[in-house]
Amino acid sequence: MRGRKSKWDQVKDKLLLVEKWCRDGLTEEQIWKNLGISVNTANEYKTKYPEFLKAIKKGKEVFITEIENALAKRAIGYEYEEIKTYIKDEDGKETTYTEKTKKHMPADVGAAAILLKNKDSEHYTNDRALLDFKRQELQLKKQMEEAKDW
Repeated sequence: MRGRKSKWDQVKDKLLLVEKWCRDGLTEEQIWKNLGISVNTANEYKTKYPEFLKAIKKGKEVFITEIENALAKRAIGYEYEEIKTYIKDEDGKETTYTEKTKKHMPADVGAAAILLKNKDSEHYTNDRALLDFKRQELQLKKQMEEAKDW
């Protein structure tokens, strides 16, 4: 690193922004570009400066939680209000009308499947054989640990 000046001081001053960018859903590559650093530098900072990695993780946790919540809402369906505003000319006078309609978004089977596979993969999977294999593997590991204690 001789001859190169570290950008850490500039990056350190932007840790709240890094967290916000993660929360807003920017990719790491977009964040590195915003910071003016390379992927290698970012990886180095993640290792060298725990506060950098913490800001990234904290921002991503919020974003992931928001996505999970939206996916769960979509999976079970929900009610919402649609508002339409229009202007009508009546005898040379403009009158504004607002129309509110209650709507229903039905449950989405695809969203439900994604949630079940990720949140309860022990019971919901496309590959039942792999799941059975993993159960057997876990059982064998337990038996091996018990045999060590003898």
